[in-house]
Amino acid sequence: MKHKVVVFGEMLWDCLPSGAVPGGAPMNVALNLHQLGLDSRLISSVGNDSDGRQLLEFLARFNLPVDLIQTNQDYETSKVLVNDEDPENIKYTIVSPVAWDFIAWNPEMDQAVSSSNALVFGTLGVRNSESLSTLLKLLHHKTLRIFDVNFRPPFYDFEVIETLLGYTDILKINEDELVIFANYFDINPEVESVCAYLDQHFPMDLICVTMGSKGALLYKDGKTFEHTGYKVQVADSIGAGDAFLSGFIKTYLEEQSLDKALDFACKLGAFVASKKGGTPKYKISEL
Repeated sequence: MKHKVVVFGEMLWDCLPSGAVPGGAPMNVALNLHQLGLDSRLISSVGNDSDGRQLLEFLARFNLPVDLIQTNQDYETSKVLVNDEDPENIKYTIVSPVAWDFIAWNPEMDQAVSSSNALVFGTLGVRNSESLSTLLKLLHHKTLRIFDVNFRPPFYDFEVIETLLGYTDILKINEDELVIFANYFDINPEVESVCAYLDQHFPMDLICVTMGSKGALLYKDGKTFEHTGYKVQVADSIGAGDAFLSGFIKTYLEEQSLDKALDFACKLGAFVASKKGGTPKYKISEL
């Protein structure tokens, strides 16, 4: 049986100077999981417009199910203006409000989450109270709950974040987000200090910290597992963190060792960083 993973949140067009490409962390994760052989589904929303129809057609080319993606009659499909002058430090301007700000709960998505092996969610997709309310209902299911923080200033609220941390089994953050956590909780910004604090104050089992070209680490039960990453020629960093998380989810659900899970996650993250865009097509054999 394939592992089932439901991903909740944004899907959008990344509008780069070179042209628009499909994106959004949750969509990237769902697509990567699908390419890795998992049964992945995306809960999101698009507008009743050509941009929305083209996004759904894009997903169809990957054969990713779109049955949990809603069409909003009142709000447009999401767009993000991307500044990629520095390929390793992409800047985003996110239009608001858009269709995925208004994801409405329904029994079909509830059933999908209740029968899944994992639910992945982030902060951007719940910047609006309606989508947040829907996610909170889904988080009551006792599946593996994976919080990919993915801060996009100014669209996050620490009152909401603390609520989400209370439902988190696995937390994934990058080194910049780790500093933001340290500042908010007024603790030492060292990786081990922040991880220890979060581990002690919230019910999570595991923390993943990505560090760009310096690799990544896992924190569990006071121990850290580190990986220096794979050195590649970076095309752009769009989707690299999403690929890392997808690779980790695959191997973690397969109950591989944390060292092996971290290695595969770093490998997939580096591979995607070596390609243009966040969702290149690939086969596992290419890794």
